[in-house]
Amino acid sequence: MQIETISTKPYSDQKPGTSGLRKKTKVFIEQNNYLQNFIQSLFNVIQIKGKRLVLGGDGRFYNSESIQIILKMAIAGEAKQIIVGQNGYLSTPAASVEIRKNKTDGGIILSASHNPGGINGDFGIKFDGKNGAPAPESVTNAIYEQTQKIDSYKIAKMPDIDLMKIKTKTFGKTEVMIIDPVKNYADLMEKLFDFKAIRTLFKNGFSLRYDALNAVTGPYAKEIFENRLGAPKGTVTNGIPLPDFGGGHPDPNLTYAKKLVDFMYSNKASDMGAASDGDGDRNMVLGKKFFVNPSDSIAILASYADITKGYKKSISGVARSMPTSRALDLVAKANGWDMYEVPTGWKFFGSLMDANRIVFCGEESFGAGSNHIREKDGLWAILFWLNILAKTGLSVEQVVKNFWATYGRCYYSRYDFEGVDANAAKQMMDGLIKKLPELKGKTVDGLIIKKADEFSYKDPVTKEKSLHQGIRIFFKSGERVIFRMSGTGTQGATIRIYFEKLVKKPQQMELDTQKALAKLIKAALKISRLSQITGRKEPSVIT
Repeated sequence: MQIETISTKPYSDQKPGTSGLRKKTKVFIEQNNYLQNFIQSLFNVIQIKGKRLVLGGDGRFYNSESIQIILKMAIAGEAKQIIVGQNGYLSTPAASVEIRKNKTDGGIILSASHNPGGINGDFGIKFDGKNGAPAPESVTNAIYEQTQKIDSYKIAKMPDIDLMKIKTKTFGKTEVMIIDPVKNYADLMEKLFDFKAIRTLFKNGFSLRYDALNAVTGPYAKEIFENRLGAPKGTVTNGIPLPDFGGGHPDPNLTYAKKLVDFMYSNKASDMGAASDGDGDRNMVLGKKFFVNPSDSIAILASYADITKGYKKSISGVARSMPTSRALDLVAKANGWDMYEVPTGWKFFGSLMDANRIVFCGEESFGAGSNHIREKDGLWAILFWLNILAKTGLSVEQVVKNFWATYGRCYYSRYDFEGVDANAAKQMMDGLIKKLPELKGKTVDGLIIKKADEFSYKDPVTKEKSLHQGIRIFFKSGERVIFRMSGTGTQGATIRIYFEKLVKKPQQMELDTQKALAKLIKAALKISRLSQITGRKEPSVIT
């Protein structure tokens, strides 16, 4: 086997964000050595020789070709072992499971998460550390520095490796182990939740409609829901992973999972509906004609910890991302748990988990998880909900309304303005930052501003600081508005605005969220001058 050293040139736009390197698929294909440069830079940083890594992806377009390139580069770099999911599949949560179970030095996950796939879609690469969590900024910054000066990469000149069969074979000094991508993950879920109770739930006629959105969780859902839990065949829809996700947008929300939403709001609705995203780390839960807000969902899951197999012991603490509603805070306060507010990005939960400071965590962008791994986990959240329904005998809607009656209701909504001109988005955000000192005490549409600031965070464990994490505006009557620019898109900018209002008395609860928040939404748009600056009148997505 021949090892080739190939000359290359650095590219200036390879800087990874909080979720890794994410670009249009054509960038990876058409820009010479784009993938190779990033992988070699990663290998240089972690010193690949003698290392053990997990490798897999969500099956999107260019997944198979990328895995072959990475394997050959790992072999050239004399990695000790690469553990690969069969057919190149590994959901992001399952990759974290494999990293932790096999005690590897980390893992490479090929995905652009909830973004569309296909030749005209998106592609991405993410590196998780040995704890199974997204790499910290110190690592991603070091990778970026390498991409700025790289002049060559190494690759083994050899045929593609057959990933169809579960087997182990050695190439040079590197062992390539092809594994069942589902088994270890499913086994862990069975340890955490009461599968016997959930099997009885299905046996007694409970119905679930799970939409895998033609993404990676299809095989996982079929094994867990239909095979292990006995749900009827056909419970899992769109369960075959496709390179372009069947032409859809694999994002489990009210806009992009419209077929599921329409079904759950019809007279034919199942008892529960659910979906996950492209790489399996997000989730959406619905009851009959009823949507569960993700912020409520993580709070509800935490409040039912004692009915599960895996979380009966005392809870040390919980955490949420800053833009997530404060429903989880109410549960933490009632139970005497520590509560942490962190920037957006799952990596911020990892250090808290490693230090045993938290058990549950979540974010409003349909992400929930626990210390069982170091990634958010879509199927985990859905199984948790099934466990609750099996143990309580309640419907999804009843569980949520009981929660509101106990803790109060955080009316919550997020407006996404996608594909905004980047310069206009920056102008709007910069203008808000300049306004912050003068906003305190100002009245806008009858709402008095109590405080306005830009959120920053110092990790209590690592002591790393994260600045410029979003603009917060608090009102004297308890409402809160947050403005952020998201880094998960591949073109233009995405402006996200988050609205929140807590109502403690059930008799004052207006069921229509947009109606309850209408005054706050109007005030926020007026303060930001979003329409005037960006030209956008309506959000792309409302959650």
